[in-house]
Amino acid sequence: MASLSSNRLVNKRHKWCFSFTTRRAERQSELPSPPGYSASLGQVHAEAGRETDANLIVKKSWDIALAPLKQVPMNLFIMYMAGNSISIFPIMMIGMLLVRLVKAFLTIQSTFKLIEGGQAFLQKLVYLFGNIVCLALALYKCSSMGLLPTYASDWLDFVQPQERMEYGGGGIIL
Repeated sequence: MASLSSNRLVNKRHKWCFSFTTRRAERQSELPSPPGYSASLGQVHAEAGRETDANLIVKKSWDIALAPLKQVPMNLFIMYMAGNSISIFPIMMIGMLLVRLVKAFLTIQSTFKLIEGGQAFLQKLVYLFGNIVCLALALYKCSSMGLLPTYASDWLDFVQPQERMEYGGGGIIL
């Protein structure tokens, strides 16, 4: 008992002194509330925080849903800059686009777990639509490079490829 009273005297003499012998509950009960603190205001801010949390969840869900559509303009530019020749650079660009799409389709369940809110179904449809647009872009680029088998002569050995009847160049028929 004498040691407790001596600790309190030391604490009162030196306000920056801290004693580890006192219990946590005793230390917290000695601390006064800071100026301007009101317990009722904390409850109002907590309710407002819940509303903003719901808005942030919906906004984040829309960001996730619109991510594939936001990539389409950049993919268009990259595919345009890659050209239609069959070389390592355009094939790598198409390969990376297809790998990203395969990853997106394989992780679709975990992505849909992140999407919440009342508009979840619409957000999921937008996410799927964006990935399908990127897939169509990749297939179009493969087709324009001649990598897709579109003619019967591409997969059948006995069918002759089509021959051109005429060639045009510079507005003059040759």
